[in-house]
Amino acid sequence: MFSRDQDTDEPEIYQLRERIFDIGDDYWIETDSGRRAYKVDGKVLRIRDTFVIEDPSGHEVAHMQARAISIRDAFRIERPGRPDATVKKALISPFRDRWTVKADDVGEIRVTGDIIDREYTFEDDDGRTIAETSKRWFRVRDTYGVRIASDADAVLILAACVAIDQMAHDDD
Repeated sequence: MFSRDQDTDEPEIYQLRERIFDIGDDYWIETDSGRRAYKVDGKVLRIRDTFVIEDPSGHEVAHMQARAISIRDAFRIERPGRPDATVKKALISPFRDRWTVKADDVGEIRVTGDIIDREYTFEDDDGRTIAETSKRWFRVRDTYGVRIASDADAVLILAACVAIDQMAHDDD
């Protein structure tokens, strides 16, 4: 269950496409009301998987790239004016998918659940759920929702979702 304080604003819900696109495909991340919030631009002709997330005005808010040499799957997320973040897959995860998102300004965020079915949660260092994903919130085929607490870094969470989606697809 998504937890939040009664005094905070309602969490925002975003709609993302499942990983059925290829590098080079662009798509919009929309809110549950249909407002275009961010554009995901998959860069072509790159040695490593690369994505850019832009706001509706075309300003880059995140640049993501797969790590070239890594023991486990990893993506680096660069955020203008904020510390870089890293998304890594757990080495051994026998029963559930596990990932970590780390950045100096947010600490470590644990991501657990079923990545393939898009049913997973993001928990901060205090064990508080700051975001969750689900395919059940939208009836549109090949999409899933991401509910993000109002005090969480939405761009970082959405960039992590895109990176996790890409790494999970690469494992197929």
